[in-house]
Amino acid sequence: MRALGAVRTTVGRWCLRHLQLLPVLLLAGGALVDYVTPPHVSAEAFYTAAPMTAAALLSLRATVLAGIGACATDMALLAHFGFLRQSGGLSELAAVVTVSSLAVVVNRLMYYSYVRLQSARRIALAAQRAVLPQPPSSIGPLRIAVRYQAAVKDAQIGGDFYSAQDTPYGVRCLVGDVRGKGLDAVKVVAVAMGVFREAAEEEPTLVGVAARLERALLRERERRTGPERTEGFVTGVLVEIRPCDDELRLVNRGHPAPLLLHAGRVHSAEPSEPALPLGLAELAAGQDRADTVPFPSGATLLLYTDGLNEARNRAGDFYDPATGLAGGEFAGPDALLDALLSAVNHHTGGRSSDDMALLAVTRAPAAPGDETG
Repeated sequence: MRALGAVRTTVGRWCLRHLQLLPVLLLAGGALVDYVTPPHVSAEAFYTAAPMTAAALLSLRATVLAGIGACATDMALLAHFGFLRQSGGLSELAAVVTVSSLAVVVNRLMYYSYVRLQSARRIALAAQRAVLPQPPSSIGPLRIAVRYQAAVKDAQIGGDFYSAQDTPYGVRCLVGDVRGKGLDAVKVVAVAMGVFREAAEEEPTLVGVAARLERALLRERERRTGPERTEGFVTGVLVEIRPCDDELRLVNRGHPAPLLLHAGRVHSAEPSEPALPLGLAELAAGQDRADTVPFPSGATLLLYTDGLNEARNRAGDFYDPATGLAGGEFAGPDALLDALLSAVNHHTGGRSSDDMALLAVTRAPAAPGDETG
């Protein structure tokens, strides 16, 4: 079965690489069919398919050449069988000429659509960079890496988000997931990111940062109408790492628990008490509690959204990042995230049903001679 699958993959790749030859093959096949079959059998379908195929796959010049080739081939075969001056032959030739002309129009429309799509992609990328700027790759002894994978192909941003910044209180990070999709979710991401950047610099405690986020999201929800006014919320994990400490602080608001990787072992940093997502504070008081977790030199903290642990394979099995990463040794956070994405894509077969944001922070091992005592 594996050998058969490999053969299918190889054939598929060869076909994709040589797809530009399809218009030529259609013309050659049409001419052959027309020539070897009885005079009343027409290969008009081949002649009309060739320029339309070129319009979808090739350039304007190739489309024009395919149209000319189709008309010339059809005319030559009609003349060969003596149908060129008959009404049936003229009608067939007129159909080929008409379709060839339409193929040129289709080619131009597809080109302009492609140009608009590329423009939209550039705008989306600019929006992503504005809303989700790339954090520094290192802050003191900490090495930081992020990855974002949108569920919608060619999309650049969705409802998942991340941030990491150096503050007077240490390096503070946030990974979150907005309930909902589309532009409404992106608006909430922009609000959460803006508030976090300001609060992380000003609030002396991680609980204070979470409270600022809560108030901002409640105000944003009050501006909304419909189901999002009553059901909108954001799950998130806030992290504070002081470079001089061998521990970190976590505030988890209804989000998947971060993973701590050290010496080949994986530990889930579950909150001491469960808490509701951000934006639902009116349902229960005293939601914010900061947990302290050991974070020694050489350890890596992995924050992620549920697009990772809810990724399914064809059998419906969820991907388990703790099991997948157990026993692994990685050169740094970038290598970890690259390996993780590769494993998830292999598990799902390249299919994705949800956005996925990943943030990894590694405390670099202390260099010999750096210890004090």
